[in-house]
Amino acid sequence: MRKTRLLLCALLFLCWQFANAQLGGSRAFEYLNLPNNARIAALGGYNITSGWYDPSQITSNPAILNDTMQHQLVISRLGYFADISNTSLTYVTPIKKYGTWAFHLDYLNYGDIQSFDEAGFLNGDFSVNEYAFSVTNSQEFGPFRVGANLKIAVSDLASFQASALLLDIGGTFLHPERDLTVGFVIKNIGFLISDYTEENQSQLPTDIQLGISYKPEFMPFRFSVTARNLVRSDVTFFDPSTNALFGQSEEPGFGEEIFRRLVFGAELIASPNFQLRFGYNHLLRQELKLGNASGGAGFSFGFMFKVKRFEFAYSRALYHTAGGSNTLQMNLNLNGIINKN
Repeated sequence: MRKTRLLLCALLFLCWQFANAQLGGSRAFEYLNLPNNARIAALGGYNITSGWYDPSQITSNPAILNDTMQHQLVISRLGYFADISNTSLTYVTPIKKYGTWAFHLDYLNYGDIQSFDEAGFLNGDFSVNEYAFSVTNSQEFGPFRVGANLKIAVSDLASFQASALLLDIGGTFLHPERDLTVGFVIKNIGFLISDYTEENQSQLPTDIQLGISYKPEFMPFRFSVTARNLVRSDVTFFDPSTNALFGQSEEPGFGEEIFRRLVFGAELIASPNFQLRFGYNHLLRQELKLGNASGGAGFSFGFMFKVKRFEFAYSRALYHTAGGSNTLQMNLNLNGIINKN
């Protein structure tokens, strides 16, 4: 009965949000869409159906949270462009009578930036930071799981601050006999607590995502496809005066509109202790490649290996001929240490 009430409350809140949602205008808290762990970064930046033993995956789909993740600590660092960095911490713990819960923190640091007045005189430095804290729980219904992330997001941009209370709702279907997972997630629904402006006109980065992962029985590969931007009617941009510079002479058609919503991933499972990961993000490639050089934009790769209690992962995502981003991650299994007594 408690599970049913929890699910009904989440659905009512969801319906209210979409009744009041708007797609136009500028969007705040876009940093929430950055890949905050090595698995996601290696699989194209979006994946909601892979990683049943990786606690960092709960930020992509809260329904992935399960009892096998208990007492695991995850530390991840994304090295982005211009010395921007994102550090993430995730910890999963059981709470008596209330099941398994996860706590997650994202901290995005832009560093110190110089400030100048209208005449060009230096006023000093100011710092820019953004962060989000979330609490996650999930419930199991046979082969189905439903979960939610409740999070507070804050942007601190010099003298401008904004904050929001947000909710992610996700679900998965795990096939009882095959290595097949189907998932959905509705991300970043909620409301602004405070805004950069008095008018509170900033829009939240709300999105609906669908995904599937499948590992053929006699193959060491797991394949994934994730569809995102499903709340938007148009994800292509075409301006004949500028797109020609990037080798795009024709306006994208319906097929391109569909393909740009999809992110593809593949994992080579060499053993339980070693994996190779690959991803392709078509929208990223089409938006950032140059006319005569792509620099591998849209492609990503990485690996994972385990040594006893430790799991290490690395990924590199290619964005442009100018370079890409690197993500390092460490998972520490504290079972037998925390609950030793």
